Amino acid sequence: MAVAMRSAVQKAGASPRVSARRSVVVRSGKTLGGKGPVPPVEQDAYEYLKTCPGVSAPFDNVFDPAGLARTTNLRDLKRWRESEIVHGRVSMLAALGFIVGEQLQDFPLFFNFDGRVEGPAIYHFQQIGQGFWEPLLIFIGVAESYRVAVAWATPTGTGFNALKDEYEPGYLGFDPLNLLPEDEAARKELQTKEINNGRLAMIAIAAFVAQELVEQTEIFEHLFLRFEKEAILELDDLERDIGLPLTPLPEELKGI
Repeated sequence: MAVAMRSAVQKAGASPRVSARRSVVVRSGKTLGGKGPVPPVEQDAYEYLKTCPGVSAPFDNVFDPAGLARTTNLRDLKRWRESEIVHGRVSMLAALGFIVGEQLQDFPLFFNFDGRVEGPAIYHFQQIGQGFWEPLLIFIGVAESYRVAVAWATPTGTGFNALKDEYEPGYLGFDPLNLLPEDEAARKELQTKEINNGRLAMIAIAAFVAQELVEQTEIFEHLFLRFEKEAILELDDLERDIGLPLTPLPEELKGI
């Protein structure tokens, strides 16, 4: 058998020594110069992204104007995907928390026994005292520890800051109400709705924070003042048409 292998190698134009060396290289993952591992063949990152939930109208293909998915590898893309999903979920909670917190701050049962929580939600962080943040930090630590155990690979020299190969970004197996469908198409549709709502929530919470920093008013207060101003301006148009005195615009509405 060895003679047959030597004959085949010689017919291919390579010496037995070079062939043996190449076989060792293939098994060890080293280059011929011994300078590092051979890059593994992996799925194209952009093609992978096209199969993920979140591709929906009005963009029938992947929305990537900066071309980031075309210039990265699959490992980094999955990590970005995980980050997007997690930030979307946090933003949905944050946007809901802004609205609920501002509406319930006058109720003592809403962890506001001494009435010190008031005004725009961006200042509630500083107003809440001891007894709230400690349990919250413990809960966040437990939740993140679970996510790290499920999703993240053990750090190594060549695999630092990477997800597990078998892990699907965003899927932690937490479904206490059993809402995730078994059907693949229905599951992908539900995941697309989640990620799209998360993207909208990231934009919304950024707008909430910017608006409250600039105008120093609560979200609904700002909205109702806008409605009041528009109503007065519409009334002024009507009064102007029929020759009646115009309704003056209150001072607090002039800057809106």
